[in-house]
Amino acid sequence: MSAQSAAIRLALTISLLAVACTTNKAAPAIDSHAAADHAVPPPSTSSISAPDNRGLPPDASEALARLSNSPRHGEWVMIRTGVGDSLRAWVVYPEKSSKAPVVLVVHEIFGLSSWIRGVTDQLAADGFIAIAPDLLTMKNLPDGPDSVVAPLARAVIGSLDPAWVQSQLDAVAQYGMSLPAAEKRYGIVGFCWGGGISFAHAVHASGLGASVVYYGTSPKTVELESVRAPVLGLYGGNDARVDATIPPADSALRALGRTYVYSIYPGAGHGFLRQQTGMDGANMAATRAAWPATIAWFKKYLGS
Repeated sequence: MSAQSAAIRLALTISLLAVACTTNKAAPAIDSHAAADHAVPPPSTSSISAPDNRGLPPDASEALARLSNSPRHGEWVMIRTGVGDSLRAWVVYPEKSSKAPVVLVVHEIFGLSSWIRGVTDQLAADGFIAIAPDLLTMKNLPDGPDSVVAPLARAVIGSLDPAWVQSQLDAVAQYGMSLPAAEKRYGIVGFCWGGGISFAHAVHASGLGASVVYYGTSPKTVELESVRAPVLGLYGGNDARVDATIPPADSALRALGRTYVYSIYPGAGHGFLRQQTGMDGANMAATRAAWPATIAWFKKYLGS
């Protein structure tokens, strides 16, 4: 690489980092999280340890270690999602002799992080073929540690078109269900930004089997009539911005006769599953309740 090219690349990186520190303006139909909710997570300094429990996903600080010790088969794949479109995805298979349902895992505004891969691995441990698509693949972000990629991801994720996002998820679902080891059933789970996307997917996809929303905003009530899949919502009690969108969705879905069950965990913050050591133990308590509820929901509606 010439000195001039290197200088241009360095300048572009610095520029992107600067943009990442400003407030993100998301597309209207995509959850635009407040900066306080989604600053790049610092290393944990809490004296509370994340649970050493293989029945739960890892805390963000433990994700890489958990991945390196996982006995399950995980692999990177490229999925054709349309003319000129492809997505990179992390796929993990359960250790079982029979076919398994598919669960899509939608990342936060930080992109396809090590933590999301750790959650994907845990879903496979619980009996599902789990697929985490990188919805920022076409943005050509540089490879690197989460601390470098996260602010760059946050700077560009709001530019994604909501309809395009849903079409990509459709393609990933079809890919997953076409795998020889897969059942022809799928669900979706998302976190923060991805939680809003997973709720929106229930609006969009008539063939969806089940949706789980972790602390993501609800769709507009006028959009909810097309929901057919059962939706489980899991929220932190100290997350008023997101929680304010629950009652309108609940009322609208009840009136429509749809299945929407939700829990709000007292004292837990936004992003409690990622930062299990936070909020003086409330995040850990929420994690211990929410994850078994997630698996029970998918087993009830997808089988395993």
